[in-house]
Amino acid sequence: MARPTLVLDIGGTKIAAGLVDPAGRLLHETRQPTPHSPDPDRVWAAAQRTITDALAAADGPVAGVGISSAGPIDLPAGTISPINIPAWRGFGVRDRVAAAVPGVPVRLAGDGLCMALGEHWRGAGQGAAFLLGMVVSTGIGGGLVLDGAPYDGRTGNAGHVGHVVVDVDGPPCSCGGRGCVEAIASGPHLVAWAREQGWTGGDAKDLADAAAGGDDVAVRAFRRGATAVAAMIASVAAVCDLDLVVIGGGVAKAGPVLFDPLHEALRGYASLSFVAGVRVVPAALGGAAGLVGAAALLREPGEHAQTRTP
Repeated sequence: MARPTLVLDIGGTKIAAGLVDPAGRLLHETRQPTPHSPDPDRVWAAAQRTITDALAAADGPVAGVGISSAGPIDLPAGTISPINIPAWRGFGVRDRVAAAVPGVPVRLAGDGLCMALGEHWRGAGQGAAFLLGMVVSTGIGGGLVLDGAPYDGRTGNAGHVGHVVVDVDGPPCSCGGRGCVEAIASGPHLVAWAREQGWTGGDAKDLADAAAGGDDVAVRAFRRGATAVAAMIASVAAVCDLDLVVIGGGVAKAGPVLFDPLHEALRGYASLSFVAGVRVVPAALGGAAGLVGAAALLREPGEHAQTRTP
């Protein structure tokens, strides 16, 4: 029987581990809340518990370990510095995992790339050769599959599309820049803009519900965010010659409230023939995409280019 891959997904809210079989099916998942602690070893202890649980569920050796992490990451060094895990700055996660699961290959990538790989292998991106997978949620991130293979760039942070500038005079961004798409279209920024216009609701889900119900401010908030995302997609598509963009995350769950104005705006930005053909679709795997994509890190290069799986 083929051995599963142990996978780890590290984020600011939770740390998840699981087992993925060679066909890309998630067989087991366990989670721990990410500790809000300044002690890096306390955070690691939560990750270690998920690894121990997953290894017990495997009931035998695993083929390797794939790690998906919030960034930034330093792929050559095997370290991560997630913005939302302050205790981990230059944390050597690859070596820690290799010590916890000795004798098997360990691969690391950013969570945006793993989301893209998961959707490319088992989700809405199957069959695409040039894919941007992106998440629109409390932040905006992404990853690239180019010519059927993952592209991680010089440091492992390629595809970090949330910080594509779409308005040179736009609002300040948490990265220190200005006018990034994340500063306009992420969930908290959609809500903040709507409140400035007089909306009195709660979070981004409430805003989506209000927009679906025809609330004028909520509709305009999503149109503004969707237009920013469309401008970013047109820019990335022109640089990377994309054929497909897959969008997941909490804000993307708004459905037509986001996707209808996005498609409309994209037609205005994507006028070059090779950009006009790019398709934009909702993600299919939900929260499992990062775990499935982490397993895909251990696939052989030629396997990434395969077409649809059953």
